[in-house]
Parts: sequence; structure tokens; C-alpha cells
Amino acid sequence: MKLRHVRAIAVFGIALVALTGARGSGGASCSGSSGGSSHSSSSGSDSSSSSSSSSSGSVSGVGGSSRDRAARDIKIDECALSADGKNLVAKLTITNSDSSAYLYDVTMQFKGDAGKPAGLAVAQVDDLRVEGGASKSTEATTPYTGTGNGSEYTKCEVAFANRTAA
Repeated sequence: MKLRHVRAIAVFGIALVALTGARGSGGASCSGSSGGSSHSSSSGSDSSSSSSSSSSGSVSGVGGSSRDRAARDIKIDECALSADGKNLVAKLTITNSDSSAYLYDVTMQFKGDAGKPAGLAVAQVDDLRVEGGASKSTEATTPYTGTGNGSEYTKCEVAFANRTAA
């Protein structure tokens, strides 16, 4: 329980740094017309949902820390507003190229372009187990609380990634 509280504080801190314009996080973004608005966080799952628009990208980290390795293992397949318009969805594929199983924690942040107001929107995947040498698809979702069609969000990116031995 205490670890989740610490993780929540860390996620808030990362989101705050991202919103204040800090650069050089080592993560990459997924650009295109994605959907969504507002804030909140949710958990990932292994299920899929249909989306109204999509974009793709990949994440690359540098260095050798657990966070950098975790970031390199994540591929952003799609960032979109769900077909029902209720959720922002980041579809991810996590590929573990090591021989040991890991638990992955990923925080995605949905963002708008400069000049387009977009509220804080954060989605999480917690403790996703990926066996050594395997890939697993998942989704990070968060409720869309905007009143439009989600066009204020144009990309999503990995705000935080970590992996621990399973």
C-alpha cells in the first residue's frame, strides 16, 4: 500500500514537471489526432476497445537504469478517444527482450499543441507482468471529461516507466 502512495506522488510530480515545460525526459511521444480532454487516471488492461482516431509512435530511452530500459520496451501503438467518446485510450505494446520476467508500471500523459488548452489527462498501467522474451499489448485509459470531440489532445507520451523483477 505504501509503495502505491509513493508512486502516486511520483506520478503527480512528473505530471507537474511535464506541464511546466521541462524538457529532456528521455521518453518519446505519439503524435497525431488523438482524442480526449481533462484529467484523471485509470488502469491498463489486456482488452481492446475501438477508437475514433489513431496515431502511432515509439519510445526510446537512454542509459542503463531500470526506468530507461522500461521506456525502451514500450511502443505506443495508438492514442485516441474511444468510439463512445468517454475515454482517452493509449494502446501500448511492451516487449521484454531480457530473459527474466518483469512487472511494468507506465504512466501516459495526453497533451495538446501549444495554443490549444488541454487539461491534465494521465492514465496508468500498474504491475503488468511480461515474461522474458515476450510482448504484451495493453491499454492505459482515463475518463474524457471534456465537452467536445477530444481534438484538444493531439498526442500522448510516456511520462514515467519502470520495471521491477517479477
